[in-house]
Amino acid sequence: MKHLLRFALACTVLPVQADPLLKCSGQYALCAASSTTPTGKTIIINGVTFQEGVSVCPVLIGESVGDAALIGSCAPPKGERTVWSLFSLEMDYPQAPSWAVVHATPRLFVTTEGDGGMSNQWSYPCVIRPTKINGATLADCLGPINESPAGGGVVPVGTTVLTSAPVGAAYPVGGSIP
Repeated sequence: MKHLLRFALACTVLPVQADPLLKCSGQYALCAASSTTPTGKTIIINGVTFQEGVSVCPVLIGESVGDAALIGSCAPPKGERTVWSLFSLEMDYPQAPSWAVVHATPRLFVTTEGDGGMSNQWSYPCVIRPTKINGATLADCLGPINESPAGGGVVPVGTTVLTSAPVGAAYPVGGSIP
């Protein structure tokens, strides 16, 4: 039952559109419990300009899901030491601040002004850091702030979002609940 609930919640944040999902196997970054720091730059997604953010995310190996429209294939992005930030149902993985492996705790929150917004790090490029922390391989992932993985639109203030980032995390990575 617990796994069914996680699957149902996951399905609500994944886009339901004509673009196919890609089932990938191998190395990927899982940003589901990460916060995001604005870079001061912007990023354009489907003609809409968003604030760009960077999230530090653990790199895992296994099964994951990506947005075919964004990544094209499961092959890593161009460049050295790169991976995609993808989604999986993994529940035990390294998390900040210690980067020890802990159990993820999904929660809902409602977006507010300022750093009470959210970020989307699903199917965006990441660069793997050269040094492990507490045995965890980490990557810096760039993605849009307040952009929904469920269709790519702007996430307005007052939107309910699913995340595994801790309470108080700035711009937690998550998915808006339609």
